[in-house]
Amino acid sequence: MNGADPTNPHPMAGFPQVCFIKNTVRNPNIIVGDYSYYDDPEDAENFERNVLYHFPFIGDKLIIGRFCAIARGAKFIMNGANHKLSGVSTYPFYIFGNGWETVMPKPGELPYKGDTVIGNDVWIGYEALIMPGVKIGNGAIVSSRSVVVADVPPYTIVGGNPAKPIKQRFDPGIVARLEALAWWDWPAEKITRHLPLIVSGDTEALLRVAAD
Repeated sequence: MNGADPTNPHPMAGFPQVCFIKNTVRNPNIIVGDYSYYDDPEDAENFERNVLYHFPFIGDKLIIGRFCAIARGAKFIMNGANHKLSGVSTYPFYIFGNGWETVMPKPGELPYKGDTVIGNDVWIGYEALIMPGVKIGNGAIVSSRSVVVADVPPYTIVGGNPAKPIKQRFDPGIVARLEALAWWDWPAEKITRHLPLIVSGDTEALLRVAAD
């Protein structure tokens, strides 16, 4: 046995509220790694409803790494939510046509923050809100109902509105070594073999066995 089947949308028998996201998303601009799950008792397979203002003509991507845990109601605001800021009014007159399309913003006039990227082994709490273009590093934790407006460093706990760093999970030297280790990219057999160390706090022991 080498853990859950990453191709099974509902890997916990009798518990359909947990869903491996990769198996259910259809939008090509949402890219999700193996084992990352969404936990929601109401239609866990419809994770895409939490990715808002994600219009295909804009082309921005939501990228989520492997082994992420995303709680119910977490939302991702994409670049399509942005309005032009340089005018007297921010109202999007042009979307209604009938002569108002003449003020359609020119390329580059709408704010664009790029792709939203969630690293590996990230835990996003209940009803957290991730804003456009945010990068959340590997091993980070986002507290419930946080509003994340800026990048989150690896292995950092953030919370609040706007979210601020609360705690660094490990010393910077350990973080650098864990990022280089990248256990989330190991084959399932190797993860299973070293699982007791992966879930323990003994980072030195995990780093020592990484080469086998």
